[in-house]
Amino acid sequence: MSKVAFVFPGQGSQKVGMCKDFYDNYACAKKVFEEADDALGFSITKMCFEGPEEDLRLTKYTQPAILTCSVAALAVMREHGLECEAAGGHSLGEYSALVAADVMRLQDAVVAVHKRGEFMQEAVPVGEGAMAAVMGLTPDEIVAICQNVEAECGEEVQAVNFNCPGQVVIAGATKAVDKASEALKAAGAKRAIPLPVSAPFHSTLMKPAAERLKEVLDKIEFRDAKFPVFSNVTAEPVVKAEEIRALLVKQAASPVKWEMSMHRMIKDGFDTFVEVGPGKVLTGFTRKIDRAMNALNVEDMASLEKTLAYFKEVR
Repeated sequence: MSKVAFVFPGQGSQKVGMCKDFYDNYACAKKVFEEADDALGFSITKMCFEGPEEDLRLTKYTQPAILTCSVAALAVMREHGLECEAAGGHSLGEYSALVAADVMRLQDAVVAVHKRGEFMQEAVPVGEGAMAAVMGLTPDEIVAICQNVEAECGEEVQAVNFNCPGQVVIAGATKAVDKASEALKAAGAKRAIPLPVSAPFHSTLMKPAAERLKEVLDKIEFRDAKFPVFSNVTAEPVVKAEEIRALLVKQAASPVKWEMSMHRMIKDGFDTFVEVGPGKVLTGFTRKIDRAMNALNVEDMASLEKTLAYFKEVR
């Protein structure tokens, strides 16, 4: 019998129209969107389905939009009897995983990530922070080069997303990221691609955002998880409510250890990973991390049918 984990996407997976067919075809999905709209005090539903795209790309809207779509997709899956024994989420996706594990209520999570997006954007003025995806060097090489550049130019740049073999994202002050990108290419990186983001997420420049986020999370009820959720900060499973709350605060200004989290889940016997929500970014990472794993996704009616057919066959 396969051991199933649900994984939830982060920023970058958004697109106008995402999850609309679930909204149109499932009352449980429509209810998720309605609850999110009520909690936020504006229509995230309208933004998900109609855009405009430039608004949907703003961090303070992207985060609640992806979380809402992910939880709606989860509701549809559960209506079909699909469940998991553990979960994880990439950055923002960790909040979706915590809603799935009944740690946070959807209404609290969607407001928290809306605020998280605002705080992250306000921590560093637009243009002063940057991110870049680095291909073709080891994590240790990237970390060491970033440390050298930091020491030389006195501005922050760090490895912040350990996504999959051959792909690490760096972030920090714009000048430092540019210098690090050049140094990494000189050291043999195949590419260092600037990312179209508005802030240097998960770098130490996000510490002011983490401090403000703590005040928001301290007011929210957290419950022990119904199943383990793998933390971005530690790449370890967590269940206890207060440990989860403390790690979420750290997460805003700490690297996302996605590849390490996946290896830990695989070590714990998980062999089937279903990406729940818009896009297939994590499904791609899973295949690069370990090709022997079963990697599925549910983002629309077509992918739902494929995933249901897979589970029908294996069961």
